[in-house]
Amino acid sequence: MSAPADIRSYSDRQLRQLADELRTATIDAVSYTGGHLGAGLGVVELTVALHHVFDTPRDTLIWDVGHQAYPHKILTGRRDRIRTLRQGGGLSGFTKRGESEYDPFGAAHSSTSISAGLGFAVARDLDGADNNVIAVIGDGAMSAGMAYEAMNNAGSMDSRLIVILNDNDMSIAPPVGAMSAYLSRLLSSKPYRGFRHIAKQLAQMFPPRIEETARRAEEYARGIITGGTLFEELGFYYVGPIDGHNLDHLLPVLRNVRDARRTAPILVHVVTQKGKGYAPAEESADKYHGVSRFDVITGAQAKPKSNAPAYTKVFANALIKQAETDDRIVAITAAMPSGTGLNLFAERFPDRCFDVGIAEQHGVTFAAGLAAGGYKPFAAIYSTFLQRAYDQVVHDVAIQSLPVRFAIDRAGLVGADGPTHAGSYDITYLATLPGFVVMAAADEAELVRMVATAAMIDDRPSAFRYPRGDGVGVDMPETAEPLEIGKGRVLREGATVAILSFGTRLGESLTAADELGARGFSTTVADARFAKPLDEALVRDLARNHEVLITIEEGAVGGFAAQVMQYLATNGLLDSGLKIRPMILPDRFIDHDKPEVMYAEAGLNAPDIVETALAALGRADDAVEAPRRA
Repeated sequence: MSAPADIRSYSDRQLRQLADELRTATIDAVSYTGGHLGAGLGVVELTVALHHVFDTPRDTLIWDVGHQAYPHKILTGRRDRIRTLRQGGGLSGFTKRGESEYDPFGAAHSSTSISAGLGFAVARDLDGADNNVIAVIGDGAMSAGMAYEAMNNAGSMDSRLIVILNDNDMSIAPPVGAMSAYLSRLLSSKPYRGFRHIAKQLAQMFPPRIEETARRAEEYARGIITGGTLFEELGFYYVGPIDGHNLDHLLPVLRNVRDARRTAPILVHVVTQKGKGYAPAEESADKYHGVSRFDVITGAQAKPKSNAPAYTKVFANALIKQAETDDRIVAITAAMPSGTGLNLFAERFPDRCFDVGIAEQHGVTFAAGLAAGGYKPFAAIYSTFLQRAYDQVVHDVAIQSLPVRFAIDRAGLVGADGPTHAGSYDITYLATLPGFVVMAAADEAELVRMVATAAMIDDRPSAFRYPRGDGVGVDMPETAEPLEIGKGRVLREGATVAILSFGTRLGESLTAADELGARGFSTTVADARFAKPLDEALVRDLARNHEVLITIEEGAVGGFAAQVMQYLATNGLLDSGLKIRPMILPDRFIDHDKPEVMYAEAGLNAPDIVETALAALGRADDAVEAPRRA
């Protein structure tokens, strides 16, 4: 088959065979590319059933979170490219509008599908069309408040919307079986819906009290049987739970839902097993949520060895050491305990670590409450996910000057997860806030000191950022000495060019300084450490004693360079002919690839620094000779 239309005529037996083949193809692809495995394996049968029953792409199908959609990609004409998944120039690890007509909406951050689906449904109604809109939400995405905001809105409207709740951790439903499947078929069938409609009309003929009693008895009876009372109260017609791996259960329910010409939204509760059909994933604690390349037979993952520790683990261990001497330190994660390293903190301090689910808004305000209550909260949140809680950062933390400490993992470009997960904007969106302390670690030793610094700051909010991956192998401090607030450091003294680095481009800056020195241009290299408060004395010295000042950061426009140039401009330090060149991420989204390739494309590697310096010195022709590294 080359498109979903090819399987519309398949028999149930053929669909089961297709599901088996699809599961094998998914395992094979991810074993080669790495990526998200467990969630995709859990929706293999659901994917086959949806594309068999519904007329995609005419019927709009939205996957949430998009990393569930690997089997969907294979079924929708991308099987021949599936081994390019998350590779440079290849398929995205999430749904992506520009990739296929079968991906109507990009979904890399979770819990957006119901809102987007409602938008599609209303657009359809305004156009007078009659296609179906289906939102598949799961893998924890229902733990975010946005999903319930969307359901509350959808339940009050008359737009036909189908929501498939993929419950893959049994967080809502009791064990499902034949009786549940029978009830689901009954509740979604035309006879039951017709009977229910007649019963409601009859009930309206009785006095109000009896009518209300009858309505509540019927709906709560359904809720007791199926667990759907909450969804019914939000205005959804609830069907389920049903076994998401049993096509005999799935197909008739989906057909009934497809053929139901209801104006109110419908929610189908499907229970699946994450990692289904692959023993190593089924037996793993995280169900092989995210994996590197692995051996299909043994399940052993091929993880490259490094002599340097991962930044995430360095942060976790540094925080644990601080917490051992300060019992008011607590930690918050938003459904990413292992991703942020807080699983290690939770093992050591189970009563002082809080996983709030995919609920960054709540997590930030929860941390603010802890801070107001006299504790020292560390909110460990990826840069890309902290974007979702910016109002809370401003309103609940910054305005009240509460000492919440933000540990910002995945700063800068992140490789295979691409632009949706890049930590490109946190410098800008935090450094604009009055009173915020904003730091960036140049290496793993600096990260340890920044954890200690944040623990010490108890009168205002603070943040420190660090990248994904391994450190650079520097010697680690025996004791974590806090930094002096707002003070950078000079690593190399020169006289012509000054490179002021903020974050982990420091290594590239030192390499560039070596190249410039070999060309006869004496170069200073400094590590700013702080974007706010800025080390004004350091910036002033660099500006006054060098011909060229280059700032470099792993962030978008408006960040560290803007802070430096604002200070220089307002203090007249640009009036004497200083040549300043900010090096930032380009004003575009950079597609997924290896991080080193992405930084080369962004123009933030050592050869780019050399080229920038030579151009500022009027020696641009010499830059042609500079070797470029990918």
